[in-house]
Amino acid sequence: MGRQNPLVGKHTYRLTLVDNETHEPIRSVRFGKAQGIYWIITAVLALLIVFYLLFAYTPLRTTIPGYPNAHSKKEAVANALKIDSLENAVIRWNVYAEHLSRVLTGESSVDFDSLVRAGSARYLSDKDAAELVRQDSVLRETVLKEEQFGVSAVSDRDLPIEGMHFFTPIKGVVSAGFERAVHPYIEIAAPTGTVVSAVLDGTVVFTAWDAEQGYVVILQHRDDLLSIYANNQKLLRGAGDEVKAGTPIALVGGTSRTEGAEHLHFELWQGGQSLDPTRFISF
Repeated sequence: MGRQNPLVGKHTYRLTLVDNETHEPIRSVRFGKAQGIYWIITAVLALLIVFYLLFAYTPLRTTIPGYPNAHSKKEAVANALKIDSLENAVIRWNVYAEHLSRVLTGESSVDFDSLVRAGSARYLSDKDAAELVRQDSVLRETVLKEEQFGVSAVSDRDLPIEGMHFFTPIKGVVSAGFERAVHPYIEIAAPTGTVVSAVLDGTVVFTAWDAEQGYVVILQHRDDLLSIYANNQKLLRGAGDEVKAGTPIALVGGTSRTEGAEHLHFELWQGGQSLDPTRFISF
């Protein structure tokens, strides 16, 4: 007996490719219902894989609603930087408020490390009103006696640098960041002629001209703090001058060898150690 066709007696289908001119069959495929379902599922899965690869590894993914594009990523980075600056400003004001609260209530200075870990400041005293009035009277009497003999001075107060209010030397973009080992300063891009201001009250202790850095001015502040301003085209204050925070001391520019790359060279030192100015000043 001849071998039976396995498709005989079952529901079979035929897919034929026909020449449009001669109507002659070019290719014919016979398949059953199970085979048809199998090939349909295989085709759908293949299409899904192709679409996934297209949208996962090509620029087409940016067409998906809600997918972040280059503009939204740039805004996210800018917002993160602003949030970081605001957090630093809040911490500094919390430190200042806590110190002021302790001074007014006659308590000892706050431990800055514990305050940062706590993340909050205490503004109200737990002492009763009568005790606060008594301490305020004693404090006023002590201050008046000290003022009579000239022994009271702001510079005698021991306030951590994090609690100081720095004036921004210039408003601009930090074009070169701080690196303690190889770059212990920052560079702030600014147009030629921009006014440079003192960051704190202090005294001009040094001024000079340098072929590489232009005019340089150094200010001595309280708590063994120094601020250095270089790459200036003109000085507005001389050695020995006492200045207040925000006082104009120089004009930026005139020394950069690169067109359109004028900047202020700014350094901050305390106790012989270089400090990152961006930790304390918002540019």
